[in-house]
Amino acid sequence: MKHFLRSILAFAFCLSALITQASSILLPMDETQKDHLKSYGIAFWTLKNNEEVDWLLNYRGGSFMMKYDANIEKECKIRGVSYEVIPEARVNAIIAEVSDPSVNMDVVKLLKAPKMAVYSPKSKLPWDDAVTLVLKYAEIPYDVVYDEEVIKGDLPKYDWLHLHHEDFTGQYSKFYQVYHSYPWYVEDVNNQEALAKKLGFKKVSQMKLAVAQHIRDFCAGGGFLFAMCSGTDTFDIALAASNTDICERMFDGDPADPDAQSKLDFTQTFAFQNFHLDNNPMSHSFSDIDDTPTRQVERERDFFTLFDFSAKWDVVASMLTQDHDKVIKGFMGLTTAFNAKLIKPSVTVLGEAKTMNEVRYIHGEFGKGQWTFYSGHDPEDYQHKVGDPPTDLSLHPNSPGYRLILNNVLFPAAKKKKQKT
Repeated sequence: MKHFLRSILAFAFCLSALITQASSILLPMDETQKDHLKSYGIAFWTLKNNEEVDWLLNYRGGSFMMKYDANIEKECKIRGVSYEVIPEARVNAIIAEVSDPSVNMDVVKLLKAPKMAVYSPKSKLPWDDAVTLVLKYAEIPYDVVYDEEVIKGDLPKYDWLHLHHEDFTGQYSKFYQVYHSYPWYVEDVNNQEALAKKLGFKKVSQMKLAVAQHIRDFCAGGGFLFAMCSGTDTFDIALAASNTDICERMFDGDPADPDAQSKLDFTQTFAFQNFHLDNNPMSHSFSDIDDTPTRQVERERDFFTLFDFSAKWDVVASMLTQDHDKVIKGFMGLTTAFNAKLIKPSVTVLGEAKTMNEVRYIHGEFGKGQWTFYSGHDPEDYQHKVGDPPTDLSLHPNSPGYRLILNNVLFPAAKKKKQKT
């Protein structure tokens, strides 16, 4: 019995010594990972605790590596994230492998957790938002801001801003035909009009334009902007229409400018140019940027493909496309897909459905900042309708489509590298 106890103690001592000598924790992001989405939360938690994270681009699906800490290991166990405790020799071998000039891999250091904000209404509306769902699931903290905070000038407090499902044109998502008598629609209109008046605007459309311009300035000053669904095209449309009125009487009390199309200024936009407005107030479409009204594709054939970028040369694009699957299931939204013909030449296309001439995922720079637009509403709900329940992400912990959102969350934490030419 004493011999047995001595053996157990010796084993425990050896195990303790091994862990003490262990150099790092690796979060694999290939098919071996039990919960890809919560893995981003572990990386963010590590940054929040003033520890650096190595993002291993194109290594096992874009894995994360950090110095060993018992608290990190404990968090991985609590959150159900797969991890490997690896010795210094293997760490050195991994760094050597990804740094090899002959392979399409690289390592990017994540230094500091970005200060997060989500632009979202305070009132309850009958739809959810994929970004807030995944931030909550991954346990990544964020603040909620809306028109009042933006107009007050609060955005410079943050590094990263997400635009909730929103209509920056002031047309209430063009839901008038179907929902104008619904209590939630009436309440939203009343709330928006009251807030516009409080902030000194005659119309909601004028308030939304001012908000869009503040967000533009936030990005120009070095902020990171991420938008999905109608938060993408209506943002650009509002900026382009800054010198005209595109809202019909039921939206702002007076008719739209009949010459609005000719007065659009595409130099003001981030991503799109030469688009044509949909002037029908009974239509759900804002312009021909979105392909929803014309696309004809069966759900089983609806997918898009991520581009392969050079991890050592196109570092930004590589970070934003890290995934364990390069073919992503399509999903619809108020803005489902971008018309490829209307995207500015300076924009980087990250994901597209080439056979349909559709673009789903794009990125660009504006001033000192950067932005990403991702079309569609919910990567795991093909046709999310008004009033549908929110997606339960515990059923989709390995979602490739949701991973693209979280790539953008960690992107601002990266140590800035000079792009190679």
